[in-house]
Amino acid sequence: MATVVAKTGIRREKGWLYFVDKAGDVSRVRMQRSGQRVPKGRQKVAKCGIDREDGWLYFIDKKGNVCKVKMKRSRRRTTAKRKTTTRRRTTARRKTPARKKTARKKTTRRKTAAKKPARRKTTRRKTTAKRRARR
Repeated sequence: MATVVAKTGIRREKGWLYFVDKAGDVSRVRMQRSGQRVPKGRQKVAKCGIDREDGWLYFIDKKGNVCKVKMKRSRRRTTAKRKTTTRRRTTARRKTPARKKTARKKTTRRKTAAKKPARRKTTRRKTTAKRRARR
């Protein structure tokens, strides 16, 4: 599966993120915790000087060694800018003739009857005699 690139024997500490930096050395950074601020900056843990290859994932395993694995979905990194291709028209499109707008018929709106006001709910309480009879 993974092949060991460099044996470093790093002991990991809680709260730190270990990674292989651009120079190919092992570095660490403080992990973000909720509500705490993280001091900026990296600490070099071990100097390896690994030359990275495209299409490989580099990581630090449980034993503290730097390993690499072939990536399943990888794109080749290119430093040059990609060429922009212009889109060609395959066929000339014909313009459809503009349609004449027809005059709309004037419609008369019907007058709606005025609505009756909604019936008001009464907040009257039942008489005390009826209440006593129910109990």
